[in-house]
Amino acid sequence: MNRFIAIAVAVIVLAVMTLVGRQVSAADDDRKAVAALDTEYQAAVKKNDAATMDRILADDFVLVTASGKTYTKADFLNDARGGRTVYEHQEDTMQTVRVWGDAAAVTARLWEKGSDDGHAFDHTLWFSDIYVRTPAGWRYVFGQSAYCPCQKPSQ
Repeated sequence: MNRFIAIAVAVIVLAVMTLVGRQVSAADDDRKAVAALDTEYQAAVKKNDAATMDRILADDFVLVTASGKTYTKADFLNDARGGRTVYEHQEDTMQTVRVWGDAAAVTARLWEKGSDDGHAFDHTLWFSDIYVRTPAGWRYVFGQSAYCPCQKPSQ
């Protein structure tokens, strides 16, 4: 009887370890997928690539900027198609991705430099991008930015 119990316990422990290993692996795969998608999105913004932005952004996407302005998916796509904003730099660093089931948050430091309607800008921001898993894959649903403490916000 003791041998049967020991074997049963060993089988249960092995099954639990296998399940946990798969969950850790799936979460790591999700982290990598969301990180790559957010990097792809930042590159699309830099190039004013409206098609890629359209694919990644959820239809009800909203961004709240450090100045308190809000922008929708339509706002971003119209801006990209119009070519009003020209980016010299649109690079992020210190990217961290956290995943909780079907939701993920990306935080990073972003340096953006260029011109908007002929007016130069050069900002360093921290941002948080929220992604949600949908039947069509991960979609960027919400973003919020804050000025980096190392830089005073421009008025």
